Amino acid sequence: MKKLIFLLMALAITNAIAQTNYKITYTKSSNGSVIENQDLVVVFSNETESILTSENIIKGKATFPYEQSWIKGMEYFQVANLKANQSIFTKDSTSIAKQSFEFSNEKRQIQGFVCKKAKTIINSNTIELWYTNDVKVKGAPTILGQNLGLVLEMVRNGNFVVTATKVEKVKQIPSLNIQEKSKKTIDLITYRDLLWKSRFTTISVFKEEIINFSDASKSNDSILRFANGTIILRKIKFPEIAKGSQVFVDLTEQSNGDAYDRTGSVFMIPMDKKTSFLDGLNNGAKTLPIFENGNGKQYQGIVADENYSPLLELMRFFTPFGIKQYNHIQLKDKTWEEQVNYRQDISELTSAFSGKEMYVGTFIGNYDKGGHKVSMNITIHPEENGVDKSNLVLPLFNTTNVMEMAGQEYGTLFNSDKGLTLTFTLNKDLKKARLRYITTGHGGWENGDEFVPKKNSIYLDEKEVFHFTPWREDCGSYRLYNPASGNFPNGLSSSDYSRSNWCPGMVTNPIYVDLGELKAGTHTLQVKIPQGTPEGTSFSAWNISGVLIGD
Repeated sequence: MKKLIFLLMALAITNAIAQTNYKITYTKSSNGSVIENQDLVVVFSNETESILTSENIIKGKATFPYEQSWIKGMEYFQVANLKANQSIFTKDSTSIAKQSFEFSNEKRQIQGFVCKKAKTIINSNTIELWYTNDVKVKGAPTILGQNLGLVLEMVRNGNFVVTATKVEKVKQIPSLNIQEKSKKTIDLITYRDLLWKSRFTTISVFKEEIINFSDASKSNDSILRFANGTIILRKIKFPEIAKGSQVFVDLTEQSNGDAYDRTGSVFMIPMDKKTSFLDGLNNGAKTLPIFENGNGKQYQGIVADENYSPLLELMRFFTPFGIKQYNHIQLKDKTWEEQVNYRQDISELTSAFSGKEMYVGTFIGNYDKGGHKVSMNITIHPEENGVDKSNLVLPLFNTTNVMEMAGQEYGTLFNSDKGLTLTFTLNKDLKKARLRYITTGHGGWENGDEFVPKKNSIYLDEKEVFHFTPWREDCGSYRLYNPASGNFPNGLSSSDYSRSNWCPGMVTNPIYVDLGELKAGTHTLQVKIPQGTPEGTSFSAWNISGVLIGD
């Protein structure tokens, strides 16, 4: 009996010694050129298991989050290190078994090994794998092809290549201690979601907040409410945002009672001058600086001067007709959406709020007690090789009367030949100057500017530099967001009609007007629009905002 035990132990030791461990290093290239500053893919493999990692992880230089994988037979474990002390694990026992390939008689040598070719198609991508069975180990630079043999090259769509540049024998392969950690695995979808969210910073601004019209709408410790609840505001501390990063604002909306299409705006309040829009919110629209152009009306807080900066508009959006709240309205072959998701890239405005504490607000114009329900995040996404954004962000004008329900005048100033005219002063020359311009026309009757194309003209120092006619003809694309939209005898819904640069349930994108290089000193900017004349109590108005950006 003792001899038998000794013999078994000897055999186990002999097999362990005989087992050969390999380290394979892969390099990525695109369109025939090696990708610069890449983190090399590294695979450790022997007869029983394979570890997928990278050179930076091995050297302790990996940045969070990073992943490693462990494959044994048909079991595939993934480990994601989200932070220094936070890791998540998942187990997948089906992906390897489900892989199917078309095999070829083609052969070639890679790193001295004879390789055969297998091909598969995944999500319309053609992937060729060159693998060898000259050694008794299995492994690959991704999960794909793990059971073929040792994959030494992967080619995607003929232009992206991951190829082995070094194959070497090593004494042992690293241990990820998967056996113990696998007891704490989570499902694959949750794993992928947590890993994805760890790659960027999410700032939660609003969570299921109501924007309505009611005397009962009151501020609390975190959310400020103004104009009878049609404006919500929160102070946010932004981190320092690395150059080249991309920043997005995400907002979701559902009707909480209001059935109509309404103007919405996401904005920040600049606090860099003596007076700010916050003063108007606290003390009334009449306390804001007044703009006049001779048409007999006074417009509060819409243009910049030496003592005041108007609202910095991040996103202009429009609610659809009653999404969610009125989904009970049934029409043949119509399945209504549950909410609208608005998303806007605001990266070019980064320098206005990076590392600062700012008031961030959202407005939806409505006179309904139920109003609308919104949630909003701002996300910051690092970009290793991103283009630096403009370092000057100067809000110049914003005629959107976000204090509409507190007496701020509508943007009816374009019935004067002067339109909107202002001056601004630059202390230094401005390179790559651009005007970030958002414009939408309003006047919701047959001849109102909402439904009549109108030319917008922009003048710099009394010379026209740009003109265009803002118009959207794709509003019918958003029909399933508009359950409460009226249906007319001609077979169209109200939400189908083309409008002046907006549709119910969409974002209005900025237009960028190139201004070239602006010299230091004082400049004049003017916007002209042939605004329609009133008909009875109906009138047209234009909500425009402009931000000067540049280096």
